[in-house]
Amino acid sequence: MRGDFRDFLKRVALAYGLVVLLLLLTNAGGIAAGRFPDPDDALRLVELRDWLGGQGWFDVTQHRIDPAHGGVAMHWSRIVDVPLAMVVLALRPLLGGAGAEMAALLIVPMLTLAMVLVLVARVAWERLGAEAATLSCLTLAMSVPVVTQIRPMRIDHHGWQVAAAMLALQGLMTRHARIGGWVSGAALAIGLSISLEGLPLTAVFGALGAWRWLRGGETRDWLAHFATGLAAVSLACFAATRWGDWAQHCDAIAPVHLAMFVWAAVVLRLWRGPALVGFAITGAGALALYVGLAPQCRGGSFNMLDPLVQRLWYQQVAEGLPVWRQDWATALQTVVPPLFALFACAGLIQRSAGEERVWWQEYTLILGGALGVAVLVTRAGAVAGAFSAVPLAWLVGEWLSAARRGQRLAVLGIVAAMVPSAPITVWGMVPHKASSPTTTTAQRVSTCEARRHAAALNTLPQGTILAPLDIGPDLLLGSHDSVLATGHHRGARGMHDAIAAFVAPPDQARAIIRANHIAYVALCPDLGEPQIYAREAPHGLAADLLAGRAPSWLAPVAADGEGLRIWRVL
Repeated sequence: MRGDFRDFLKRVALAYGLVVLLLLLTNAGGIAAGRFPDPDDALRLVELRDWLGGQGWFDVTQHRIDPAHGGVAMHWSRIVDVPLAMVVLALRPLLGGAGAEMAALLIVPMLTLAMVLVLVARVAWERLGAEAATLSCLTLAMSVPVVTQIRPMRIDHHGWQVAAAMLALQGLMTRHARIGGWVSGAALAIGLSISLEGLPLTAVFGALGAWRWLRGGETRDWLAHFATGLAAVSLACFAATRWGDWAQHCDAIAPVHLAMFVWAAVVLRLWRGPALVGFAITGAGALALYVGLAPQCRGGSFNMLDPLVQRLWYQQVAEGLPVWRQDWATALQTVVPPLFALFACAGLIQRSAGEERVWWQEYTLILGGALGVAVLVTRAGAVAGAFSAVPLAWLVGEWLSAARRGQRLAVLGIVAAMVPSAPITVWGMVPHKASSPTTTTAQRVSTCEARRHAAALNTLPQGTILAPLDIGPDLLLGSHDSVLATGHHRGARGMHDAIAAFVAPPDQARAIIRANHIAYVALCPDLGEPQIYAREAPHGLAADLLAGRAPSWLAPVAADGEGLRIWRVL
């Protein structure tokens, strides 16, 4: 490292402390209310409780979702549950069950942040020096996509995906092809075991490895070691977390993916002929395995969703949609910082030579690939944001020096790179005439606390609840009841029936409710999902409930203004 290692730790620790303090302050309201950033975080806690309560390690089925049809076998990984469980089990004797859970909700995301911060700063320290290491911590903290996924109570897997991606980047830094390839391959294997969403980024690293092979030199064999590490660690993670599940899943690491990884590793390790021929054999064989073993996956991970669920759920989940389907603020925050970072990479390539120049060329390829993935799937912007932190640190440092020399445009450059949505934020502060009631509703903060109000159900007989998909996890946390569906695609059957019931006229909805043995109906009037159903079907069940016209076969159990409303099915 450039400089003293203790200086590195001191700088990172100081930056980390400031970032943690800022995140705790800005999320204080949600922490105090026990409000999760996303329904997936609530369901992750449900999964953790089930496991610690005796559910098997290999059984990640949510038995309280669509219980009439055997529950929903989730595609999630136990890897994410382990650090949460360690904190809960360690602190439960001191803080009790609820206190230990809250501690885990705060500690584990901040440990994830610490890991990402250290890995980002290490790259900056090695390549750019001490000042850039400090600035890289700050540029990371200013990335909205990153802090959206790594913040207090954000315990789902997206933060760990960022950490795995940053660890994979470390494998590009070492001059030893064997060590570097194994580090990158192992890191991405863990990331893929957590979520298959990392597959495009893995392909980007593979493409870089192919370029290294073609270029020759001491990093020529990096790709073969990368493929070996990817295959070996993927096999180990599968054996440790999914053993016995031999189905060819499209949304999680399955035997078909393991076969592809092993094939690539064997071919790349043994091939001694022309490189391009070896790549062609590797790719053709992997494609044949994929099409032959899992032909149902050619349509993607969400091909089991019917048109109703596709239209009223999947197409409404903004984070999974392309950048051009987002609001302007989200799109700018996702795309602009990486574009500035690519501009910085161009400057770093121009000013460097030799091995250093090659490094920044490779970094540009990885960052460009990550940005390409983020453009197609917005939530992948967290990885692109983390990769952007290092070149942005150099660029901000250059602009700070220019600002100190009196160049005022440099300040505008810093603002544009770090806070690209600032003009939209300022515009939003100016009073404007509301274009429609829908716009006003969408901008309000929800008063619904489904988890807390669901406790009213615990005094009633246990049953299954028909509720909008997004509040299902909170209802599972707050009550002893089950739900028909949550917003998780493997429960496609229950998702269809839940949506169909809400958009159907009350008499047709009643038939769906009876068929699914529903005991209660619940919704939060000021959340967006039931309003989507009401707009879709103005005479449907959701529209009637929002208007206060509950059918005669529903008896109110709880009503708290615009909070959670619950009815018992008669």
